[in-house]
Amino acid sequence: MVNNFAFIDSQNVHLAIRDQGWTLDWTKFRRYLKDKYAITTAFAFIGYVPGNESLYTYLQRAGFIVIHKPTLAIRKGKETIIKGNVDAELVLHTMIEWNQYERALIISGDGDFHCLVEHLLAHEKLLHLMIPNARKYSALLRDFRESIVYMNELKSKIGRDHKTRGSILRTKP
Repeated sequence: MVNNFAFIDSQNVHLAIRDQGWTLDWTKFRRYLKDKYAITTAFAFIGYVPGNESLYTYLQRAGFIVIHKPTLAIRKGKETIIKGNVDAELVLHTMIEWNQYERALIISGDGDFHCLVEHLLAHEKLLHLMIPNARKYSALLRDFRESIVYMNELKSKIGRDHKTRGSILRTKP
Protein backbone atom coordinates (compact mmCIF):
# COMPACT_ATOMS: atom_id res chain seq x y z
CA MET A 1 0.00 0.00 0.00
CA VAL A 2 1.25 3.47 -0.91
CA ASN A 3 1.98 5.68 2.10
CA ASN A 4 2.25 9.37 1.21
CA PHE A 5 2.01 12.30 3.61
CA ALA A 6 0.77 15.84 2.99
CA PHE A 7 2.25 18.90 4.71
CA ILE A 8 -0.05 21.91 4.38
CA ASP A 9 0.56 25.60 5.03
CA SER A 10 -3.10 26.18 5.94
CA GLN A 11 -3.12 29.96 5.97
CA ASN A 12 -1.32 30.14 2.63
CA VAL A 13 -3.88 27.77 1.13
CA HIS A 14 -6.83 29.62 2.69
CA LEU A 15 -5.73 33.06 1.49
CA ALA A 16 -4.76 31.88 -2.02
CA ILE A 17 -8.09 30.13 -2.52
CA ARG A 18 -10.02 33.10 -1.11
CA ASP A 19 -8.19 35.40 -3.57
CA GLN A 20 -9.69 33.27 -6.35
CA GLY A 21 -13.20 33.92 -5.04
CA TRP A 22 -14.03 30.57 -3.49
CA THR A 23 -13.69 28.73 -0.20
CA LEU A 24 -12.07 25.37 0.38
CA ASP A 25 -14.13 22.56 1.89
CA TRP A 26 -11.46 20.92 4.02
CA THR A 27 -13.42 17.65 4.34
CA LYS A 28 -13.66 17.31 0.55
CA PHE A 29 -10.03 18.34 0.26
CA ARG A 30 -8.89 15.62 2.66
CA ARG A 31 -10.87 12.99 0.73
CA TYR A 32 -9.42 14.32 -2.54
CA LEU A 33 -5.87 14.02 -1.18
CA LYS A 34 -6.51 10.44 -0.14
CA ASP A 35 -8.15 9.41 -3.41
CA LYS A 36 -5.91 11.29 -5.86
CA TYR A 37 -2.51 11.10 -4.14
CA ALA A 38 -2.81 8.19 -1.67
CA ILE A 39 -2.26 10.55 1.26
CA THR A 40 -2.54 8.47 4.41
CA THR A 41 -1.56 11.27 6.81
CA ALA A 42 -2.16 14.98 6.29
CA PHE A 43 -0.67 17.64 8.55
CA ALA A 44 -2.33 21.07 8.62
CA PHE A 45 -0.02 23.73 10.05
CA ILE A 46 -1.85 26.74 11.43
CA GLY A 47 -1.30 29.61 13.84
CA TYR A 48 -3.21 29.21 17.09
CA VAL A 49 -5.74 31.97 17.75
CA PRO A 50 -7.88 31.73 20.92
CA GLY A 51 -11.52 31.57 19.90
CA ASN A 52 -10.85 29.52 16.76
CA GLU A 53 -11.23 26.17 18.51
CA SER A 54 -14.18 25.21 16.30
CA LEU A 55 -11.91 25.59 13.27
CA TYR A 56 -9.27 23.31 14.75
CA THR A 57 -11.93 20.73 15.66
CA TYR A 58 -13.36 20.95 12.13
CA LEU A 59 -9.92 20.29 10.61
CA GLN A 60 -9.34 17.34 12.93
CA ARG A 61 -12.75 15.86 12.13
CA ALA A 62 -11.98 16.29 8.44
CA GLY A 63 -8.97 14.01 8.97
CA PHE A 64 -6.06 16.39 9.41
CA ILE A 65 -3.44 16.31 12.13
CA VAL A 66 -3.42 19.93 13.25
CA ILE A 67 -0.07 21.40 14.27
CA HIS A 68 -0.39 24.76 15.99
CA LYS A 69 2.08 27.60 15.95
CA PRO A 70 1.89 30.29 18.65
CA THR A 71 0.81 33.63 17.23
CA LEU A 72 1.52 37.25 18.00
CA ALA A 73 -1.01 40.06 17.83
CA ILE A 74 0.71 43.09 16.30
CA ARG A 75 -0.96 46.50 16.36
CA LYS A 76 -0.69 48.50 13.14
CA GLY A 77 -2.56 51.72 13.73
CA LYS A 78 -6.14 50.82 14.59
CA GLU A 79 -5.80 47.32 13.15
CA THR A 80 -4.49 44.22 14.90
CA ILE A 81 -2.69 41.73 12.68
CA ILE A 82 -2.17 38.14 13.80
CA LYS A 83 1.21 36.68 12.83
CA GLY A 84 1.84 32.95 13.07
CA ASN A 85 4.38 31.84 10.48
CA VAL A 86 4.29 28.03 10.29
CA ASP A 87 7.21 27.53 7.90
CA ALA A 88 9.70 26.15 10.43
CA GLU A 89 7.13 23.75 11.88
CA LEU A 90 6.21 22.41 8.44
CA VAL A 91 9.84 21.83 7.50
CA LEU A 92 10.65 20.28 10.87
CA HIS A 93 7.71 17.86 10.76
CA THR A 94 8.53 16.88 7.19
CA MET A 95 11.97 15.86 8.44
CA ILE A 96 10.73 14.25 11.69
CA GLU A 97 8.34 12.07 9.67
CA TRP A 98 10.93 11.30 6.97
CA ASN A 99 11.04 7.54 7.56
CA GLN A 100 7.26 7.23 7.95
CA TYR A 101 6.25 8.17 4.39
CA GLU A 102 7.21 7.19 0.87
CA ARG A 103 6.65 10.62 -0.67
CA ALA A 104 5.62 14.04 0.57
CA LEU A 105 3.06 16.40 -0.92
CA ILE A 106 3.94 19.97 0.05
CA ILE A 107 0.98 22.33 -0.23
CA SER A 108 1.88 26.02 -0.31
CA GLY A 109 2.87 28.77 -2.70
CA ASP A 110 5.43 30.19 -0.25
CA GLY A 111 9.00 30.43 -1.56
CA ASP A 112 10.36 29.77 1.92
CA PHE A 113 9.84 26.07 1.15
CA HIS A 114 12.29 26.11 -1.78
CA CYS A 115 15.05 24.36 0.18
CA LEU A 116 12.64 21.72 1.51
CA VAL A 117 11.27 20.92 -1.95
CA GLU A 118 14.80 20.82 -3.34
CA HIS A 119 15.88 18.39 -0.60
CA LEU A 120 12.85 16.15 -1.09
CA LEU A 121 13.48 16.05 -4.85
CA ALA A 122 17.17 15.21 -4.38
CA HIS A 123 16.17 12.22 -2.25
CA GLU A 124 13.25 11.18 -4.49
CA LYS A 125 10.80 11.86 -1.63
CA LEU A 126 8.71 14.59 -3.30
CA LEU A 127 5.35 13.51 -4.63
CA HIS A 128 4.33 17.00 -5.79
CA LEU A 129 4.42 20.63 -4.82
CA MET A 130 0.76 21.70 -4.79
CA ILE A 131 0.31 25.42 -5.39
CA PRO A 132 -3.06 26.92 -4.35
CA ASN A 133 -3.03 29.70 -6.97
CA ALA A 134 -1.16 29.35 -10.27
CA ARG A 135 -1.37 33.11 -10.84
CA LYS A 136 0.08 34.15 -7.50
CA TYR A 137 2.95 32.26 -5.89
CA SER A 138 6.64 32.71 -5.20
CA ALA A 139 8.92 32.84 -8.24
CA LEU A 140 11.40 30.76 -6.22
CA LEU A 141 9.14 27.74 -6.68
CA ARG A 142 9.20 27.97 -10.48
CA ASP A 143 12.38 25.90 -10.38
CA PHE A 144 10.14 22.89 -9.71
CA ARG A 145 7.70 23.24 -12.65
CA GLU A 146 7.78 19.51 -13.43
CA SER A 147 6.66 18.70 -9.88
CA ILE A 148 3.97 21.39 -9.50
CA VAL A 149 0.23 20.78 -9.51
CA TYR A 150 -2.22 23.64 -9.10
CA MET A 151 -5.46 23.90 -7.14
CA ASN A 152 -7.08 26.57 -9.37
CA GLU A 153 -9.30 24.20 -11.30
CA LEU A 154 -10.41 22.13 -8.30
CA LYS A 155 -13.29 24.34 -7.14
CA SER A 156 -15.96 21.89 -8.33
CA LYS A 157 -14.23 19.02 -6.50
CA ILE A 158 -13.10 20.65 -3.25
CA GLY A 159 -14.96 23.95 -3.07
CA ARG A 160 -17.33 24.73 -0.24
CA ASP A 161 -21.02 24.36 -1.02
CA HIS A 162 -22.66 27.76 -1.62
CA LYS A 163 -25.35 26.88 0.92
CA THR A 164 -22.75 27.05 3.69
CA ARG A 165 -22.45 30.54 5.11
CA GLY A 166 -19.19 32.24 5.89
CA SER A 167 -15.71 30.93 6.03
CA ILE A 168 -14.53 28.49 8.64
CA LEU A 169 -11.07 30.12 8.59
CA ARG A 170 -10.96 33.56 10.12
CA THR A 171 -8.04 35.81 9.31
CA LYS A 172 -8.63 38.13 12.26
CA PRO A 173 -9.60 37.33 15.86
